Amino acid sequence: MPDLRTRLVSGLVFPLQERLKKHSTVADRRAMEDSQWWPRERLEALRVQRLRALLTNAATHVPYYRDLFARIGFDPAAVSSLTDLQRLPFLDKPLIRAHTDALKADDARGLARFNTGGSSGVPLIFYIGLERVSRDVAAKWRATRWWGVDIGDPEIVLWGSPIELGAQDRVRLLRDRLMRTRLLPAFEMSDAKVDGFIDEIRALRPKMLFGYPSAFAHIARHAQRQGVRMDDLGIKVVFVTSERLYDHQRTLIEQSFGAPVANGYGGRDAGFIAHQCPSGSLHITAEDVIVEIVDREGRVLPPGESGEIVVTHLATRDFPFVRYRTGDVGVLAAPDDAPCACGRTLPVLKEVQGRSTDFIVARDGTVMHGLALIYIVRDMPGVAGFRIEQESLDLTRVKVMTEPGFPADGDARIRAGMKARLGESVEVVVEHVAQIAAEGSGKFRYVVSKVAA
Repeated sequence: MPDLRTRLVSGLVFPLQERLKKHSTVADRRAMEDSQWWPRERLEALRVQRLRALLTNAATHVPYYRDLFARIGFDPAAVSSLTDLQRLPFLDKPLIRAHTDALKADDARGLARFNTGGSSGVPLIFYIGLERVSRDVAAKWRATRWWGVDIGDPEIVLWGSPIELGAQDRVRLLRDRLMRTRLLPAFEMSDAKVDGFIDEIRALRPKMLFGYPSAFAHIARHAQRQGVRMDDLGIKVVFVTSERLYDHQRTLIEQSFGAPVANGYGGRDAGFIAHQCPSGSLHITAEDVIVEIVDREGRVLPPGESGEIVVTHLATRDFPFVRYRTGDVGVLAAPDDAPCACGRTLPVLKEVQGRSTDFIVARDGTVMHGLALIYIVRDMPGVAGFRIEQESLDLTRVKVMTEPGFPADGDARIRAGMKARLGESVEVVVEHVAQIAAEGSGKFRYVVSKVAA
């Protein structure tokens, strides 16, 4: 049962804030909490209706799509199935950069400029309207409540986006204090900083944590080394997102904080795509998001097969994201997979395998997930941190932070393990470093490949 302050914040303070911002978040969340249980046929009909409305609006108000539809002879009013999307070309980052102004609706409401962190290249600049903000916040809110926590419960947010961290003016600080949210910067994870983070978490005694899995795993590992307990604070759930969640990270975080990890998948550009429920399924926000899985040639793959995740966000009429190539790789659950035990009928993203650059290409052209190399280094004693950088088919660089216990032949073992998977002719350079820096956004990646998979 939520305490009085949580009920006050979630039932009065936060709804008032959203109303002042002209957001429809509260009504959207209530509708989503109803539709998550609908029969699949009814949910599918809603998605088709919303897709048709999005594309019809784009044909009228968005110059890019008005011209595109006229050129290919596409009639959005005739859309009767989600498969009709396949008649449209993909949208990707270069196209958005080339047609940014033409993608803005001429009747857009409250457009705000955003950008990605540029972790895979040049940052992407795009725009988000009031509708999408409301729907994305509502989807996250709904998923939060799946775990028995709510807005207003004490929360630690460990994040690295300069958009959030740059907004810490007095109004924002006051709001966060009122809502019992504490924002910590994930840019720097030195021992001194992490000691401070641990002190703040222990002082706040949050009900939930939210942030990057790599950052919470780093804090968990540091707390264990220092002999500091984190499982006696009453934390109910650790929400992680924005990076691939590895099994060893989940285990470490759950053991250290004494709470389950709830994975989420999405991005600032593509929106909140899927959230994990307590039964373990990664449910797609189906009311707003259509997910397709495509191969390298752009052909749509059936559920159960691995390919690039393509997203159409149905709440983006102000700046449409239609068949947007995310660069991530995943698998949709197949129709014959067992339904989720939670009872929700929302479709399931069975796996999110990472970004396309998380995949490694061996010298003979074999494509493998970076996990094939990660385990070589991660399972070696005395490794405090590492990153594997495939610079070309002929050169892979392994940066390692070591501590007491690293074997004398550790470098040779790393090189041998890498060559066994990449090819004996590949040069493997092992570099010992004092720190493995996160990316500019605060995210961390164990594997980065510059070779097209």
